[in-house]
Amino acid sequence: MKPIKIRKQLCADGLIRIVKSSFEKIRDHRENGNKIKISLSDALMSAYAMFFIKSPSLLHFERKVKDENLKNIFSINEVPSDTQMRKILDDLNPDKIRAAFKDVFRQVQRGKDLERMTFYDGCYLLSMDGTGYFSSDSIHCPNCLEKKSSKTGHSVYYHQMLGAALVHPDLKEVIPFYPEPIIKQDGATKNDCERNAAKRFLDKFRKDHPYLPVIIVEDGLSSNAPHIYELKKHNCHYILGAKEGDHKFLFEQLNKGNLSIFKCITKENSKETSHEFRFINQIPLNSSNLDLLVNFVEYTETKPTGKKQHFSWITDFEVSEDNIFQIMLGGRARWRIENETFNTLKNQGYNLEHNYGHGNNNLSSVLAALMMLAFLTDQVQQLTCKLFNLVWEKEGAKRDLWESIRFMFLHFVFNSIEHLFNVILYGEQKLNLEIAKINSS
Repeated sequence: MKPIKIRKQLCADGLIRIVKSSFEKIRDHRENGNKIKISLSDALMSAYAMFFIKSPSLLHFERKVKDENLKNIFSINEVPSDTQMRKILDDLNPDKIRAAFKDVFRQVQRGKDLERMTFYDGCYLLSMDGTGYFSSDSIHCPNCLEKKSSKTGHSVYYHQMLGAALVHPDLKEVIPFYPEPIIKQDGATKNDCERNAAKRFLDKFRKDHPYLPVIIVEDGLSSNAPHIYELKKHNCHYILGAKEGDHKFLFEQLNKGNLSIFKCITKENSKETSHEFRFINQIPLNSSNLDLLVNFVEYTETKPTGKKQHFSWITDFEVSEDNIFQIMLGGRARWRIENETFNTLKNQGYNLEHNYGHGNNNLSSVLAALMMLAFLTDQVQQLTCKLFNLVWEKEGAKRDLWESIRFMFLHFVFNSIEHLFNVILYGEQKLNLEIAKINSS
């Protein structure tokens, strides 16, 4: 068996060490530190491990994962019970977890792997959108958003978050950042909203990554003047959806204007797809902001079957025949925050919409952030780690890979994820060799 070369910091074990180191720097929020039996770091690492392994519930994690593996692989000294974990994490400010995302991202930058995601003009595509992950008509906390029926007066409580990830039209991998919770803010009587969450996200994003060149891609709800001014303030380029129903003034001006037209055809397997563009530069966004000039792109795709798709965007990039195709690809890549991020978290083993614990304060937001952190380390492995990809290829579907990992954690003891992956890849022979090494040492 020829050993597979592992990149020390960009394999699973290296990423786990980065996360552990980041958690150890978080100051414990509990008083009477001398009476604390389970450290905050152990509680955080246990929750992170649960999402790394893709345990379907806290109870499953507590009963089906050997403590030896948690101690060996995740460096957890004292494994908390499900009740202890919830209690410890409930009062933690979820924003404290942000540093772990930044530490992992920095390592990907150092490894030069992020350069593969450069999209246009030296910039990265950053797709942003909101999603819900908790809803109940009975369980709630002070942070819950509330929707009350006008007919019955019945309330539904829910949590949302604003997700953001680097995406690329040619790559399946995404690199998520710390998600901004959309929750009722301290002292507020009204619900929080995606627009306010976007302001908070951009402020914090630029503090963490002041020089990262990005193109923000979002849906039509974001193509409004206040948000565009926020993007400009934070030195972000943009490609934003723009629908005629939401921009009556803009489209009235377009119908009066002298739009340029560009057509081209692409071939794939001898089948032709036609692309038709209309575009214009420096046009007012709306009647209330005549000084805010944007560049407009309208696009129609016609497939060989005759099926048509129609899109339109506004952007701050000056549009020409030379870059219009690239701008179109960037605008359409927005969907990767839905398909490769939210849908993956909800439907491919991460169980985003499962209530792992709601708590009385911050537990729901803390667990959502830790799940996103586990997703980040998985995506980094997929982007950078040959061993991970070979194991994934052998198992076939991601769900099968997660199932194999959970099975291994239940039945065997390992000293690293590399050890576990090698067993999956090479079978019982590798397991026996590793056990022999452990026993002889």
